[in-house]
Amino acid sequence: MNKAELRRVYLEKRRALLPGEVARMSSEIAERFFNEVDLAAVKTLHTFIRMAKFNEFDTSMIYYRIWHERRGIATCAPVTDRESGELEARYFDEAAELAEYDWGIREPAGTEKADPEEIDLVIVPLLCFDESGHRVGYGKGYYDRFLARCRTDCLKIGVSLFPPVAAIVDIHDSDVPLDLCITPGQTFRFTEPDGYLN
Repeated sequence: MNKAELRRVYLEKRRALLPGEVARMSSEIAERFFNEVDLAAVKTLHTFIRMAKFNEFDTSMIYYRIWHERRGIATCAPVTDRESGELEARYFDEAAELAEYDWGIREPAGTEKADPEEIDLVIVPLLCFDESGHRVGYGKGYYDRFLARCRTDCLKIGVSLFPPVAAIVDIHDSDVPLDLCITPGQTFRFTEPDGYLN
């Protein structure tokens, strides 16, 4: 299937999930993340802040634990520049205020900007992914443009509530593939970058 078809199918699949199912699957993904990703060399981690009404993976299960157990890791989250259509990374922690925008998107407000070149690991949102590590997002290309500005050795980790599809048929040169994707039942590895993986 192509991206538009997959986007339609997986938005509906996510909509059909009950809040308890999303919480359980998020917990399983978060456990896999901490068991399988070596954070020893990670100094800056970028994570999206989930939109609960879209049944997204609950990233707070990762960043809360990092704030309490891995205080040496700085966390940042995306802020959308609505004029340029680009994402920028802003540092955030327990003390940061979050402003809410269109579609219930929450973003750090008034915090310092993070240089994409300094980010070691990005938790990437997606609707679905395929067996080659390509992903379907919401269709605006924000993350592909952002990931292209990160270092080539920055670890790109997808988090998916569902297993992969065989193939996304309309992949473009500008699509940035994942290094791995974590689901509740399995971790799929597409590359073996230096460091970061147990």
